[in-house]
Amino acid sequence: MTVPATTTQPYSVAVSDLELYKVTDAMRLLKLSRTTVYEQLRTGRLRSVRQGRSRLIPPAAIREYIALLEREAAGGREVSA
Repeated sequence: MTVPATTTQPYSVAVSDLELYKVTDAMRLLKLSRTTVYEQLRTGRLRSVRQGRSRLIPPAAIREYIALLEREAAGGREVSA
């Protein structure tokens, strides 16, 4: 069985519904600092789940956070998809 070649960069992360992302992955996806990601988690603006001692972020939570930022940037106006 052959594995298809990928053209992804070594540190690129794609949002897939079948994964949970570590905080470091969310940092790369959102281009935010570690401190900012943890602050967003603490305030509930970015959702996460716990697995043991690890904090993991579902892809849907990342999409919801981006949508929240878009709504805020639009000043509450409806943002078209």
